[in-house]
Amino acid sequence: MSNIPFQTINWATIEKTEHKGDSGKAFWQTKQFEGLRVRIVEYSAGYLADHWCEKGHVVHCLEGDFITELSTGEKTKLSKNETYVVSDELSSHRSFSENGVKLLIVDGDFLKLDK
Repeated sequence: MSNIPFQTINWATIEKTEHKGDSGKAFWQTKQFEGLRVRIVEYSAGYLADHWCEKGHVVHCLEGDFITELSTGEKTKLSKNETYVVSDELSSHRSFSENGVKLLIVDGDFLKLDK
């Protein structure tokens, strides 16, 4: 990961990209740095991810709530002002939001599994 000088991100100027789920849609606003990605992600009502993710994340719920399901069947609900953290390759997970949600998601090289 490279050094990142102090800067601010005006999310109002960052384009939204659409990503379809098995149901519903996700909208991403992404700021990419070398080895680090910072996103505001919004899931529509009824969103279900179209894949099981093994990537590590720091996920903070800004508005609403959603369910993270692990491939083991365990489900965890995250609501406004709650966060989850997981490293790469430590769990297969996917998201579902009944009513829609807005998240801050940070991922990158710092979450790679030490082998």
